[in-house]
Amino acid sequence: MGLPTIEVNKLIATLIDEDYLNEERFAIQFAGGHFRQKKWGKVKIVYALKQKGVSEANIRKALKDLDGEAYRTLLYKLAKTKWLLLKGEQFFTRQAKTKAYLAQKGYESPLVAEILTRLIADLRE
Repeated sequence: MGLPTIEVNKLIATLIDEDYLNEERFAIQFAGGHFRQKKWGKVKIVYALKQKGVSEANIRKALKDLDGEAYRTLLYKLAKTKWLLLKGEQFFTRQAKTKAYLAQKGYESPLVAEILTRLIADLRE
């Protein structure tokens, strides 16, 4: 059966007016939660938010809200963990698999390359 369209529209308008439905808040919570819980990078978060129909402006706000230092620290930790798991692999295979893993998690290629270079230098010391 269901409600008439007019009633549904009134109800949605009321929820928006009373700030129960807020796209900006949703985007910020989604980005922060998926970064902290699932350890997703910005590329994957942007893709998921676009799939949900979130506006570009709200996506930018959500990404700006992520802590840059925590982002880099987590990326380094993920890279180190993956690198150490691939202990028996040859150097270039290890490097390629680590890059592929981090790309699959949604991290930006230039940042991955930078972090991986730092990680390799740290492990050689």
